[in-house]
Amino acid sequence: MSGRAERTRERLLTAALELFAERGYDATTAGEIAARAGVTEMTFFRHFPSKASLLVDDPYDPLIGAAIRRQPSGLDPISRAARGVRSAWRELPSPAVAEVRVRLRIVAGTPTLRASMASGTAATEAVIAEALTSGGTGRRDAIIAAAAVMAALNTALLDWSLSDSEDLGQAIDAALDVLEDRHV
Repeated sequence: MSGRAERTRERLLTAALELFAERGYDATTAGEIAARAGVTEMTFFRHFPSKASLLVDDPYDPLIGAAIRRQPSGLDPISRAARGVRSAWRELPSPAVAEVRVRLRIVAGTPTLRASMASGTAATEAVIAEALTSGGTGRRDAIIAAAAVMAALNTALLDWSLSDSEDLGQAIDAALDVLEDRHV
């Protein structure tokens, strides 16, 4: 993505978060976000396929899949997936935690966004399941492990977004520790 496109995308996200804070998610339109960012509505949709995608898009699926494939195939499917997600998380640049918290708080407080989050979760579950099956895990076990990992992560992330007490990495590790029964 070019520098200009990246700046436009950032302006749109900033404008959206401001408007969501002022009016609420459901009362804000894509056109209003575009206007606040100083671009056309068409430009908005060039950068984001929907208003919900501002808050729930997850660009990390390929990284998660690759990290799971690197885990030893002898591990049980949940441990393999959990360790892969943990590894992928450590490879990412540190996110803007305050922005992530704001985005997730909006999702946690907006029932209409739960469906959008579920759609993103399903895509990530498919990536996890494929990575597990490529390492020899049976399909049924792979899809169950993928669903368990994503349920734990989503629950931990939404709970974290409503608190101010722990950092994002600790919330992710705590969810994965429960799955691996590694209460450290």
